[in-house]
Amino acid sequence: MAMRAHPDVTRHLGSQTGALEDGWSRVYRNVGHWAVQGYGYWALRETATGRFVGEVGAADFQRALTPPLGPGPELGWALVREVWGQGLAKEAVAGALVWLDRRLGPGRRTCFINEGNDASIAVARHSGFREFARGHYKEMPVILFERAGVAS
Repeated sequence: MAMRAHPDVTRHLGSQTGALEDGWSRVYRNVGHWAVQGYGYWALRETATGRFVGEVGAADFQRALTPPLGPGPELGWALVREVWGQGLAKEAVAGALVWLDRRLGPGRRTCFINEGNDASIAVARHSGFREFARGHYKEMPVILFERAGVAS
């Protein structure tokens, strides 16, 4: 909840800040993804302290994007503001992609990022994602990315 209450984080996620109801809905949605799809989101914790520093994972949210993402799990990541710029997102996304390729086999992976979120765009490109379209999600301009899975 604290991560999503920070305005620097939420401006890139296109979500409201810190509503308790939204937070619990997100928890239950994430748990349900694991139960139904066999994949979902992980909490990221600092090794030395155990402190929560973000989340990374994949989902099939069936978002009303224009144009649609199409087939393949949608990756997402968010980190607390205090750890931005340390390379943690690149490390977390790389780990998630390896796990997905091993779990589901090679295949298409997608993500979308709000225009102007240069740090996440850099993470996506570093992780092998390539832009395939520009569109809108909830009236926000977004960039759609895809990546072909590789055998691990």
